[in-house]
Amino acid sequence: MEIQTEKKIYKLGVVGLGEGRSIMSASLNSPQWELHTVCDLNEELCRKRSEEFSFTNWTTSYEEMLQNPEIDVIAIYTPDQLHQRHISQALQANKHVICTKPLLTSLEGAKELLDLVNGSDRKVFVGQSSRFFEGMLHQRRDYEAGRHGELETLEAQYITDARWFLERDWSRQKGFSWMYNFMIHAVDLVRWYMPGVTEVTGYGKISANSRSRGIEAWDSLRFLLQDEEGRIAEVAGNYTMPTLGELVEPSISCLLRGTEGTSRAEYSKLSYHTHFTGEDPQSYSYDDKRGYYFRFEGNSHHAGEYQNYIEYFADCLDRGETPLPDAAEAIRTLALMEAMELSAQQGGVKVRIDDIMTKYGLN
Repeated sequence: MEIQTEKKIYKLGVVGLGEGRSIMSASLNSPQWELHTVCDLNEELCRKRSEEFSFTNWTTSYEEMLQNPEIDVIAIYTPDQLHQRHISQALQANKHVICTKPLLTSLEGAKELLDLVNGSDRKVFVGQSSRFFEGMLHQRRDYEAGRHGELETLEAQYITDARWFLERDWSRQKGFSWMYNFMIHAVDLVRWYMPGVTEVTGYGKISANSRSRGIEAWDSLRFLLQDEEGRIAEVAGNYTMPTLGELVEPSISCLLRGTEGTSRAEYSKLSYHTHFTGEDPQSYSYDDKRGYYFRFEGNSHHAGEYQNYIEYFADCLDRGETPLPDAAEAIRTLALMEAMELSAQQGGVKVRIDDIMTKYGLN
C-alpha cells in the first residue's frame, strides 16, 4: 500500500514586488501555501500590491521579515545583482529559499554561496518557470515514461520581438544581456534533459536595430552543445526583429527527438505536439487553462507557472527531496552560459564547461 505523505502548509515571505506580483498570486491561490509577509524598499509599490491583492501584511525591511520565526520560506524576486546577498541572509536566518532566475549575475562569489548552501539544512530552489508551463509538463511526463526512446537531439529556442526593450534606459546599462534575461530559459530546458553537457560552440550578432540605439548586446544567438554521451542540442535566440507570430513561431519551445518519438512543447501557446512509435502525429491544446497561467495583462506575469513550481517545491519539502534546479545545478548552468559567451566572443571556438568551473574553484 502506498504511503501518503502529509502535505504541510508553508508560510511564505516575498521580497521584491515587481516580478513578485506573480508569486503573490501563486501563493494566495495555492492550498499548499500561506502568504505571510511581502517586502519591498518601495513603500508605494507595497501599498499598490496590498490594494491589488487585499493583503495588508507588508514591510519595507527585509531584515524584519527574516526575523519572523513563523516564515518557512523566503521567495526572492529582487534585482539580479542582489540575489547572492538576499539568499545568504535568508539561509543565515534558517529559511528555505525560492529565487527567480538567474541565481547570480556571474560566477564571482558562486563558490562562497555554494559552500553556504551545502553547510545548511535548508533547501534552495531556482524558479526556472519554463519547466512548469503546461506543454513542458506533459512533455516531461512522456519523456520520463520512456515514450521518446533514447534521446538523440534537442532543439530549444527563445525567440521574441522585444524591440520595446531598446527604448528602456536600463537596456543601455553595463551588463545588459539578452542571454541572461531571455535565452537562459532555453538553456535551462537543455540542462533539464541533458544535464551532462560538456562543451559548447556558437556565435552572437548585434543587429542594426540595437546599434542604432547605442546598445552593444548580442540579440541574435546560435549555439551547439554536446553532452558526455555525444548527444547534441541547439539553442537559438532572436530578440530585436519581427517574428512570424505565435500561430507559426512559438516564443519558447523545446523539441526532443528520440529513437521512438519526437515532441515539441510550446510557450506562450498552450500547445504540445507528439509523434510516438505506433501513433499518428498528435497536437494538443490546453487553451482552457489560459486564465490559470496568464492572470495579468495578457501574456505577462505568467503566475500559473509560479504556482506550479511552488507546489512542486512544497512537495519536495514534504518528501525531504532536493528540488531541481537547486543551487548546484543553477551554478553549472551559469558556467555553461559563460562558456557560451566565451565561445561567441572568440568566433565560435569550442569551450568546455569544466574549464569554466575550474576557473572559479567549483569542481
